[in-house]
Order: sequence, then structure tokens, then C-alpha cells
Amino acid sequence: MPRKRPAEPAADAFPSSASADRSGGARTAPFPIVGIGASAGGVEAFTELLSALPPNTGMAFVLLLHLPVGHESLLSEILGRVCRMPLAEVRDRVVIEPNHVYVLGAASDLDLEGKSLVLVERPAPGQHRPIDRFFRGLATHHANCAIGVVLSGTGSDGSIGIQEIKAAGGITFAQDDTAQQTSMPRSAIETGTVDFVLSPGDIAHELARIASHPLISAPQEPDDAPFELAPVLEVLHNSIGVDFADYKPNTLYRRIARRIVLHRLDSVSDYLTLLKKDAAEAHALYQDLLINVTSFFRNPDAFEALKTVVFPKITQSRSRHDPVRVWTLACSTGEEAYSIAMAYAEFLDESGVPVPLQLFATDLNEAGIDRARLGIYPKSVVEQVGPERLRRFFVQVDGSYRIAKSIRDVCVFARHNVLTDPPFSRIDLVSCRNMLIYLGQELQQKVIPILHYALRPSGFLWLGNSETIGSHRDLFELVEAKSKIYAKDGAPDHLPIGATFTPRAPVAAFRSAMRLPEPLPVLRDTHREAERLLLARYAPPSVLVRSDLEILQYRGNTSPFLAPAPGKASLNLLKMLREGLVMGVRSALTQAKAAEMPVRQDDLWISVDGRERRVAIEVIPVRSGTDRAELFMVVFEETPIAEIAAEAAPALSDATRVEIEKLKQELAATREYLQSVIEQQEAANEELQSANEEVQSTNEELQSINEELETSKEEVQSTNEELATVNDELHARNVELSQINNDVINLL
Repeated sequence: MPRKRPAEPAADAFPSSASADRSGGARTAPFPIVGIGASAGGVEAFTELLSALPPNTGMAFVLLLHLPVGHESLLSEILGRVCRMPLAEVRDRVVIEPNHVYVLGAASDLDLEGKSLVLVERPAPGQHRPIDRFFRGLATHHANCAIGVVLSGTGSDGSIGIQEIKAAGGITFAQDDTAQQTSMPRSAIETGTVDFVLSPGDIAHELARIASHPLISAPQEPDDAPFELAPVLEVLHNSIGVDFADYKPNTLYRRIARRIVLHRLDSVSDYLTLLKKDAAEAHALYQDLLINVTSFFRNPDAFEALKTVVFPKITQSRSRHDPVRVWTLACSTGEEAYSIAMAYAEFLDESGVPVPLQLFATDLNEAGIDRARLGIYPKSVVEQVGPERLRRFFVQVDGSYRIAKSIRDVCVFARHNVLTDPPFSRIDLVSCRNMLIYLGQELQQKVIPILHYALRPSGFLWLGNSETIGSHRDLFELVEAKSKIYAKDGAPDHLPIGATFTPRAPVAAFRSAMRLPEPLPVLRDTHREAERLLLARYAPPSVLVRSDLEILQYRGNTSPFLAPAPGKASLNLLKMLREGLVMGVRSALTQAKAAEMPVRQDDLWISVDGRERRVAIEVIPVRSGTDRAELFMVVFEETPIAEIAAEAAPALSDATRVEIEKLKQELAATREYLQSVIEQQEAANEELQSANEEVQSTNEELQSINEELETSKEEVQSTNEELATVNDELHARNVELSQINNDVINLL
């Protein structure tokens, strides 16, 4: 399924520039807008890039540089000497024109409204990320006409915005090792959404090439596109196994055209040739079509609606043994799934409801699923989650942030195609945000009933801001209009007519190649019932346990040998064994693990209902193929009363009876001693656990102090960046003054 991101604007074609006058005249068709961000060392990078740009690209350029508040910027004056296009500092409500360069001053941030540049008030200190802000607006308003460039600078400003541009279908650049400060471009590159990593001069040449590409210089609409989508989608289907034929053609056209431009190809036939012979390009196109960009707590008001509307209802009158089940579709790299888990944890703290959570997050992209399982995200994540959530739900690891284990443990990530794979069931909340907008009408009509089937009668469906349930108003009732939250209506719980789910590709291919019939479910159930009856009647009682002695399965009547221990419920074998079997079973398990072979213990005695019984046990390793045994079968065998009586038939002498009584007393004393040792060990374990909790508490306090120091460090770094930028301007000014001074001296 497509990846989630903010809804794309209705830009119907790849950016066009031919309809404009190359000299900078007015134009009606969309034209590319290039946002260029930098910080320390950015003046030199700007100068190199602008000096290499031709004056008639048909693009507009917006330059953003970190500058301190109150500083009178000389950037426009410095760059105006090398730029071959009209260049000016941005004033409020400036309409963007092609073949013009706009420079942001220091006092404000910059946003976009259509084709107008709007100055906005700069946020409080420590939150200044003007490049991310402008890139986000550029992606929202201009979609595939957006181009983002990240040049020299420290910090990570621009890394979030450049993901938005890539998700909107735009093209992204970052400066290579020629940057004076590599932190900003490196942070952008690490997001995996940068198309070109070049020097500023090479970026200028690549922008000029893109501007002259046939798919850019010839205006088209998707209905009048210069190539057919079907051949490309057929090759992709054969390579990847996912059919995009019923996805919205506008998005497909823009993404395919983007790949053609990036590979410097002139025709779709050349791209088809590349696609057929290069599996890596097929995978890259697949990634582009899936749109694998999302963020934490996107639309914060919607998450507040979850905590106030949805979570209270699905946890009402619920026990701690009945967890809340959530299914997140098209989870991409996991940000939204983890956001829901964090919001639920906050709800539990506020309400005191002790109901656990099970969250299933699915996606088509295995690479995204793998990254989601790791739960490691860049430092720029603090802009999305805020310092409080960062402290509580994240752990700093090697310059990045990792989701806390308590949140990762409730999230299960898996590859899943909602159109072809069977859905999950008994779900309380389905999150399907900004996936339906990429599907054609026919696929949307298929998906909504499937999601309805997956929900419990009291379940909820959560859609994106641009999505609705369409014609299925009989299946859902709108609960929260602003957040697009729907409640399941009381319709029958059955899959929609015509919904068919196929097995995974390897299974289907194997059955097809071997021509094996599908198993008969009725016959299989009959066989299982027959085996169950035979085992219950003739097989000895037994249990299947893991290597940690947790019981997985009971076979036969094990009640004479096992009994639940008082206190907290447990499935640990040693805690459930009757007195007299513990030592023998423990010894046999240890030997079976070491020798990887069955071990038997005879002559063990237990007391059941006041009657002594003699028992033999056998521990049998259970192997899977050639792997080392991880499971063990513990078999119990009771000696019949007749055999015991026959063995005890000979009369016993008085000396023998005394010896037996003595041995019984010694055995009882030994048991009491072992019990005291076990109790002492348990007490020691509790003390160690208490000490461990104190250490963890201290560690959290130290971590909080470390985060405060890290924040102070970032503020100092931000100040250093601004000072370095001012220093660059002053240096350029000094060079200019020195040159003028030399000219005056020579003139005199």
C-alpha cells in the first residue's frame, strides 16, 4: 500500500516551463521553485551555485540562511554581484516569478501561500528551523514542482522538509564533502530521500539540465501524457509482484516521469529498457510509488481526539486480560504506529485504566518495516515529538534517538497487502490515514468493507483529512468530523462478496509448479479429532515446554503430576510440579539439554489425595530439522498398584522398617533445608530487583540531566552558527573593501 504523507495538492502533471518566457516573463503553467537552505559556510556555497546558474532556466530560486535576530544582512548585496538573474531580499507578499532569485532576511521566517512568499514571525529561541518550514510549505503548495537543496551548515535543519519535498514528488539535492560544515547536508542524506549529492557548481549544472528536459519543457496533462503507463506498470508488476494498475494515474505519471528525469533519459522506451535489465531501478521506482514518508504525531489535534473520544470508549468495562487491538495500515517507517502507542501510554497515565495494548503495523515495503522494527530516528525528531515525549519515550543512541523498549514491545510490524492478504480480526481501532487518496475508486470500494470486517462491533476507523468512506455510509457512522474518526455500524460481520485472498507468492508458486490440490479442511479436522481421541485414551500424560521451562502444551490427564501453585498464576513447569518430582525433573532436563538425547528418571514418589504413588519421568528433546533442541517433551508414567504390591510382598524385618523410617526422616529434613534455601534465594532476588529499580531511577535522572546539557549545547551551537554566518559576511565585505582600497591606491 502507498506510504503515508500529507495529502498532495492537485498538481496534474510534472512541472512545465516551456509555457513561460525564458527571459522571465509571466507564465500560467506551473514552473519549478527551488528552495536552497544553508547555515555556516553557506555564503561561499551560495556564491558558487549562483555563479554557475544560467539566467534562463525558467525556475525561481529562494535562498534561506541562518542569521541572528537584529542583524542587518548583506547577503543580497554580496550575491547580487555573481548572480546573472534579478536578485532581491524578500518583502512580504512577493509573487514568485521564474528566472528570479529571492533571499530571506534575518528578522523573519518564510512561508508560501500559492505563489506568494509570506514573511512570518520568527519562533522562540531554540526552535528556529526556517529551512524545514519553507521546504514543508513548498512541498504542500507546489508538490512535484518543488526542488529542495541543502548546502553547508551545522545541525539538521532541512532534513525534515526535504523528506516532504521527496514525498510530494519533487527532486532533492545535498552538498557533498565540499561543504565547509557537513552536518546539515549529511543529516539530509541520512534520511534516504536525497536524489543527488553534488558540489554547488554541479548542482547548478544539474538544475539547468532538469530545466531543459523534454518532460519539463513540454507542458502536458496526465490525460495527454507523452507515454503510456501500462508498459511500465506491467514490467514493475513482473519484477516486484505488486500491481499498481488501479492506482490514481496522476500520481503514477508524476513518479514515473520523475525517475526518467533523474536518469537523464529522453524517452519512456529508454526507461523501459533500463527497468527490464536493472532490478535496482525497479525497486527504486517501487519505493517512489509507495511514498514512504511520514512523521510523528502528524495532525496533533487528531491524536488528542484519540485520547478523548476513542480510547475511553474502547477501554470501557475492559479487563487487563483483554488488550486493546490496533491496526495501522501503510505504516511506512513506523512513526505513526509509535505515535499511537505513545498517545495510548499517555492516556493510561491520565485515566489509570490498566488495559494493555497490542498494535499491528503493516506495510508493503519490507525495507521500511525493517527500519520501523529498529525504531531508530535522527535527532531532528525532537521537532515532531517535543522535549517531554523525547525524554519519556526515546533513548539516545550514537547521535540518534531510539524508541523506548516499553513502546517497541507493544508494536508488531509485518509486511501485508490489504488488497490480497487476509485482514486482521477483532480490531478496536484501524488507522488508515492518507492511503486511500492514492487508490482508484474501485480499490477504495474494496478496501473499506475489508476494514469494516476487521473491526469489533464497537471499533473505530481513523482516516486522513482528505479521505472519506465514500458510498459505504451504511457501514460506519461519523464520530469526529475534523479528525475523520468513524464508528463501526451494526452491520453483519462478513467479508464483502467477491473479496478473495491469495496465499503468499512462494506458496502459490510451489502449489502451481507441483500441481498440488488445496488440502480438504473437513478431512483434516477429522484426522485431528481421531488423533486427539487416541492420545487421550492410550498415550501417557505429558507436557511440552520451552528451554526456559514455560509450558506450551498439555497432553493427556496431567492433574496427578501437576497442580497450580498458590499465589501469582504461572505456567512454569517447576512451580506446577507436585512435591517429589521437582528434583528429578530438573536433573533430567539439565542432562537432556547437555546431551541432546532422552533422559529417564525412575522411582520418584508423590502424594495425591493422601495416597503414595511411584512415578517415572522421561525428558525428550524436540528438534526442528538440524537445529539445536529448544523444546522438550516431559512424559509422566505411573507404576500400577499391582506392581508396587508385588515388589513389597516379602515381609520386612524390624531392622528394615527402622532403616526406612530413618531414611524418611532424613528425606523430610533435606526437603525442609532445600525449601529454606529456595526462600533465601527468593528474598535475595527481591533485594537485587529493588536495587536494580533504584539504579534505573538514578539512570533516568542522569539521562534527564544529560538531555538538559545537550539542549544547552545545541543552543550554543546555534549561536555559533549565527556568528559564523555573520563572520562569513564580514569576511566577504572585507575582501571587497580591500579590493576597492587597492583600486583607489592604484588610481592615486
